[in-house]
Amino acid sequence: MPSPDAARLSVLVHPGSRKNQVLGMRDGLLEVRVAARPVKGEANRELISFIADQLGIARGQVTIEKGQTSRRKVLAIEGLSLDEVQARLGHR
Repeated sequence: MPSPDAARLSVLVHPGSRKNQVLGMRDGLLEVRVAARPVKGEANRELISFIADQLGIARGQVTIEKGQTSRRKVLAIEGLSLDEVQARLGHR
């Protein structure tokens, strides 16, 4: 379970895309494409791995707090502030 001081990031995921890609912010959500299909948690694992790589942190620092089976998710990111997350993703 993420700590109360973890950064929360609302994400809209587009699974089954050609490649993993951060599209940018729209309506308060970070739009992300992931290549994995939404089958048996593959897209969720891909999302966590991709976001962790983009932020330069360990995969264990990123968890899906809400939306396990939805395209709209809330990610909890340990060890970074929301400002740091947005700056590293290039979407302030």
